[in-house]
Amino acid sequence: MSTKSTPKSADQVRPITFADIADALKKGAADFWARPSHYIFLVLIYPIVGIILAVWTSGGELFALLYPLATGFALLGPIAAIGLYEISRRREQGLDDHPRHAFKVLRSPALKSILLVALLLVACFVGWLLAAGALYQHYFRVDAPTTLTALIQETLTTSRGWGLLMWGNLIGLCFALFVLATTVIAFPYLVDRGGGAGRAIGISLRAVMTSPAQFIGWGIVVAALLLLGSIPFFVGLAIVLPILGHATWHLYRKTVA
Repeated sequence: MSTKSTPKSADQVRPITFADIADALKKGAADFWARPSHYIFLVLIYPIVGIILAVWTSGGELFALLYPLATGFALLGPIAAIGLYEISRRREQGLDDHPRHAFKVLRSPALKSILLVALLLVACFVGWLLAAGALYQHYFRVDAPTTLTALIQETLTTSRGWGLLMWGNLIGLCFALFVLATTVIAFPYLVDRGGGAGRAIGISLRAVMTSPAQFIGWGIVVAALLLLGSIPFFVGLAIVLPILGHATWHLYRKTVA
């Protein structure tokens, strides 16, 4: 694994096109089909489904956590894909790309930096849940719905439900854009070149600022595929997540010279 710190002059951020995004997705799918890793992601997805089911069946105010949980787990997706960057890197260089090499990131000199960026994502996930909970309490402190059906009806047919829906999605969008800007390139950069967490986040920010429309388009593609993979019952995520992970590596390679 290449984890040597790279001189600042070598970190050249290139603009990307929408064709680059399409090509990254194509290469990501090819990496996945060459080395399927869906079984690993099934192991990760089932606990998440279990948590959502537990909230679903709990009743009361916990119903309000269903939507934030289901959408918020997407903020943690880049963490689950870290090992896939190493597989794509090795495959690109003609090295042995057996899935066992994904665990080499645990011995990376950049592991501390990777963990720091991962901690940032965890903090964003917790922040999103707290913000969503506070917003729900603001609108539904009085006469809160006690069933899932009542919650959906209130959300779609009342002014306070519309307020919750509008502000909740707006706040969620802010969290998603922050995560996109700070980590879309950071993790593959650390796997490839090592260095500090702040440096990797800075490279990611520069990349997004260089091609804002393209990276927003990438975020929309990711959100759409995650939604598609969640139907039915999150099973499709076992394929969508690794493809997106591999594709992120190729997007990084197109972005950082």
